[in-house]
Amino acid sequence: MIVALIAACEIGFWVLLAAGLAFRYLLRMPRTGLVLLLCEPLLEVVLLVATALDLKNGAEPNWTHGLAALYIGYTVGHGHRTVKWLDGHAAHRFGGAPPPLKPPRYGMARARHEGKVWTGTLTGAVVATVLLQLAIWYVDDPSRVSSLESWRYVAWRAAGIHGLVALSYAIWPRKAPAGESEVTLEKEKVHR
Repeated sequence: MIVALIAACEIGFWVLLAAGLAFRYLLRMPRTGLVLLLCEPLLEVVLLVATALDLKNGAEPNWTHGLAALYIGYTVGHGHRTVKWLDGHAAHRFGGAPPPLKPPRYGMARARHEGKVWTGTLTGAVVATVLLQLAIWYVDDPSRVSSLESWRYVAWRAAGIHGLVALSYAIWPRKAPAGESEVTLEKEKVHR
């Protein structure tokens, strides 16, 4: 049941996002579009409540409950950035706005960008860890919570690997090709 609900929440996220952007830019109803976009966090609340009820009704804590916590953490950490990115592209394509700036490609500007993206992963790991710890306390039976504990390590492994990748951009910053103009590099600095 939980896996189906996670899939439904993911599908619902994209449906609400598409509907919100369509109302905002194609139908020229920005308030309705904004309301639809603001409904997206309700999907995570539904998943959280369903997971808690599943555990309350005596379900054995397993990988599905851990996956639900990671999914909620990921959407908290990266959902806003994803919506903002797609909104910028929709505003350009359908609303006449200038094209959104691309992330910087070179140097420390790129390293800062990767660090900001990594903070989303770090936020997701923190949220998932808090939710998993609350579930562990809620179940209150050490013999039944080993799968929930293992998902904490999954969250922090993902954050650690992503952190190392982001750090590599700062340690070994990519240099601009010889033909790249300073104007392009200056545009990238504005993006940060």
